[in-house]
Amino acid sequence: MNLRLSCFLIIIALCAELSNGAIFQKDSVHFNNSLQPNNILKVHCVTKEDDLGDHLLSHGQTYEFSFYESIFKTEVICGLWQGPGFKLYALLKAYEGAGFHYGKTNYWDAREDGVYFTHGSLSPKLEYKWKWLAFVLAPTP
Repeated sequence: MNLRLSCFLIIIALCAELSNGAIFQKDSVHFNNSLQPNNILKVHCVTKEDDLGDHLLSHGQTYEFSFYESIFKTEVICGLWQGPGFKLYALLKAYEGAGFHYGKTNYWDAREDGVYFTHGSLSPKLEYKWKWLAFVLAPTP
């Protein structure tokens, strides 16, 4: 095999291994329920590889998870629901990166007027307003 090709393949393999290894800090996503005391927040996140399921948070509770970022692309898409019958929702990209954000932390805070975001160093800013979930019912025969 060509020496250049062999070196290239070894470098790619090392990069892939290092991006998933314990040498680097994991990235993380945190969701906090800052809604009114009796308002439950439902969080459901998915990645290309995993469905993280539903998590119900009472007022003041936090749901968090961590992961090693892929060297190619890592995306975490999440849906948040709240209110009576979970009819208010926000769909958001909770995390996006490509192999160079070791230890990156995304903080999401659900409040009455919407969902706020920060990396932790600055005050959270409103990123998403709640939308009403509209169901379209099919007519019955």
